[in-house]
Amino acid sequence: MPVVKNPTKGRKKTFRIRLGKILFDLLLAFLALTVVPVLIYSATDPATTPLLWIRWAENDKSEHYTRVIKNWIPIERISPHLIKAVIAAEDQKFFQHNGFDWQAIESAIKVNLTSNRTIGASTISMQTSRNVFLWQGRTLVRKGLESYFTVLIENLWSKKRILEVYLNVIEWGQGIYGCEAASRYYFNHSATTLSPVEAASLAAILPSPRRWSIHRPQKHVVNRQAKILNNMAHVRVPRLS
Repeated sequence: MPVVKNPTKGRKKTFRIRLGKILFDLLLAFLALTVVPVLIYSATDPATTPLLWIRWAENDKSEHYTRVIKNWIPIERISPHLIKAVIAAEDQKFFQHNGFDWQAIESAIKVNLTSNRTIGASTISMQTSRNVFLWQGRTLVRKGLESYFTVLIENLWSKKRILEVYLNVIEWGQGIYGCEAASRYYFNHSATTLSPVEAASLAAILPSPRRWSIHRPQKHVVNRQAKILNNMAHVRVPRLS
């Protein structure tokens, strides 16, 4: 007797093949849209970031609101006091971890689950990923993408490059982005000549730069600055040149 082919089985096989091809194409597109920009920014300075455009939209798309990273300054010219200050304030294990401070993450989870406080455990690498490639927020999607980009930059950039980009793009006040703009705004001189006290002041407001003040510092900012200044003495920075 002739063998009768099952048309339903053939259609299912064709569907699986097409679905696999679609998923593979989507994976390639995702990699191209994520890995390529990371590779480009390993050697080319970002001209803008999603956060600048978000803040621009929040301010009624004002033409006076910056959408471009200005006054980029190479890390070799940034005051070593500022480098020590931000590491002391934000990520004391920056040169030891691979992008994630698992001990800090574990501690943050415990505090968040057992108290009314909400604390984070973002490393400088994680903050750089968020600021350069993503948007602000606490959704699982954004957190997942932040972790993904953190892995990428930790493997495709040097620690020196991560730190340089971080210091040049992070928000330091309303419409103030990067250490050079912040230094000139708050202290009327370049970030190349920041003193230890000035550097600690800049690092002290990083968790909430649009609400915490340098010119009229709140008590917790003063206390944080003093703590950072003390911790700076214990920060060891490898040669970055």
